[in-house]
Amino acid sequence: MSKLKQMTVFMYVVKLGSITKAAEKLDVSKSVVSQHLKQLESELAVTLLKRTTRKQSLTSAGEHFYQQCCTMHELAEQAWQDALQLQLAPQGLIKITAPHALMDHLVLPALHEVFHAYPDVELELISHDGRSDLMQEGIDIAIRVGESKISNLKQKRIGDFRDVLCGSVQTVKACQSDIEALKVENIRYVANHWQEKSIHHSFSPKNSRSDKSGSNKNLADKKGTPRFELNFKTHHKANTLPTCLSMLVQGFGVGIIPDFIFAKHNQSLAELLPEHQLDKVNVYALHAYQAAVPIGVTMAIEAIAKRLS
Repeated sequence: MSKLKQMTVFMYVVKLGSITKAAEKLDVSKSVVSQHLKQLESELAVTLLKRTTRKQSLTSAGEHFYQQCCTMHELAEQAWQDALQLQLAPQGLIKITAPHALMDHLVLPALHEVFHAYPDVELELISHDGRSDLMQEGIDIAIRVGESKISNLKQKRIGDFRDVLCGSVQTVKACQSDIEALKVENIRYVANHWQEKSIHHSFSPKNSRSDKSGSNKNLADKKGTPRFELNFKTHHKANTLPTCLSMLVQGFGVGIIPDFIFAKHNQSLAELLPEHQLDKVNVYALHAYQAAVPIGVTMAIEAIAKRLS
């Protein structure tokens, strides 16, 4: 680092014609400039600049060294400007991971909306329901359901959604009598791959009125809101959300899908409990940047948050 500083000082002394003007440009004292020149020539063991009280001139070695110092300074300035430019317009690779349930229906549309006008942006998208190591895998953004306990990552809540317990219109209609009689064991449940064999769902009313079912399954949460509890056994299981959705549409049983996906299929799917709802699920954006966050990362997170809202 001291070598680069000495080269910069030397360049300004030559370029501006005096130690005094170089000191003013660099906002340091004349003695500091003189010390840098003295140390530079001592370490190189060569005379670069001939100086008198009124005049200075380069030696042949000094002329060659000055040209190289100018080249170094130009490269440094260009690198600085390039780095600043990265914060003015997004460019380069942005690597993003998100759960299967969010990638196609939430993340992809948001990214297309924000980056379609920036051809220099390259996206690498990874649909993954697990917890990837952002540092090890070079991931810029991880979209996750639920808060993470990893302390070395920056995370921000960007929104929420609700899962909807639903099935095909015909399936839901056929299940109504079983629901009213609380014969849940007669209902076939289509589980996502991350769900266990035993499924528990807890619902609250969609409005402030108490649940009308009169069942002893109605409980109250800590705020006094009546709850409706259902327990299922997994009958079918799918390893991706599109497969799970297809099975629900085709009448294999009932299961949960995010509300923003259900809204696109509300002609073929129906809610099993239309007057009740599951609790909201928080969505977080995580990244490993500790200082300045690249503008592309910021734009992507904001776009996904906007889409969630």
